[in-house]
Amino acid sequence: MNQAEQRLSLRLSLLDFVPLLEEADASEAIRQSVRLAQAAEAWGYERFWVTEHHDMPHLVSTNTEVMLAHIGAHTQRIRLGAGALLLPYYRPFKAAEAFHLLAAMYPDRVDLGIGRAPGGNAHASMALSETYLEQVRRMPALLDDLADLLANRYRIEGEPVTARPVPPVPPQLWLLGTNAKSAQYAAERGTGYVFGQFMSAEDGKAVLASYRERFRPSELQAKPRTIVAVGVVCAATREAAETAGAEGVRLAFGEQAEGARFAASGEDPAASERKFVRGTPQDVKRRLLELQAEWQADELMLVTVTGTYGQRLESFRLIAEAFAT
Repeated sequence: MNQAEQRLSLRLSLLDFVPLLEEADASEAIRQSVRLAQAAEAWGYERFWVTEHHDMPHLVSTNTEVMLAHIGAHTQRIRLGAGALLLPYYRPFKAAEAFHLLAAMYPDRVDLGIGRAPGGNAHASMALSETYLEQVRRMPALLDDLADLLANRYRIEGEPVTARPVPPVPPQLWLLGTNAKSAQYAAERGTGYVFGQFMSAEDGKAVLASYRERFRPSELQAKPRTIVAVGVVCAATREAAETAGAEGVRLAFGEQAEGARFAASGEDPAASERKFVRGTPQDVKRRLLELQAEWQADELMLVTVTGTYGQRLESFRLIAEAFAT
């Protein structure tokens, strides 16, 4: 089978932090993300999403729409998304304009994932917005406005306001979260839902079930759709996977690993295994299939942070080969 035609037996996607590894500078980290996106596309992965973080010394992706525009120019098929755009820092109109523009550049390839986390330390949040906490409290209203803008039904003082350009296919709207509150927001607004298991001590099974039970069809989406994001490192041996994963978390997050560590010390082993899968291709395939069945997720999004870019690329290659049809 030609590599460009490869398909996977399970819907798998990638979430990229755009980390600085191997003493790379920001330009090299971006080149490595483009290389990863191109490889992921050839290997049959469904989506390539990038995170939004601020003033974190070893993470480069501070602006999702700029990163996605660049990656889109170097890929052909793979879906591009924010994982997540941190809506409390933005006006919904501006967010809709940016992702409408991306969707016009790359038709039927763009996902708009929304989050409400700070994405950095308290002072970075203050620099971005003096009203961050107030905007978090206003999330339901912000989400309603964003959904209306993407569906072209938004009004100000009774007058229609359109987020232009209007793309041929609107971005897919997803909400990201780690608890029942975020699942409720997604269900009530008829959006897709991404559960960040790699950041959550909760068992996602109940959270995802509550989303499906409460889901209300919308103009943007007729049926519930779920993705679970889980930490994964795959290598030729389990020991190599453990070492690469531990070193990657230390290098990428250091002391600022708030909520991003895959396995906390002293954590319940079952909770740790839901957050972070590591091992050989056979180990990883077996565990991902088990988790997908347990969660009844439509798709899994893999979060892989390793000590080197080569280890990261190899991990995704081995997983794709394990799931290749």
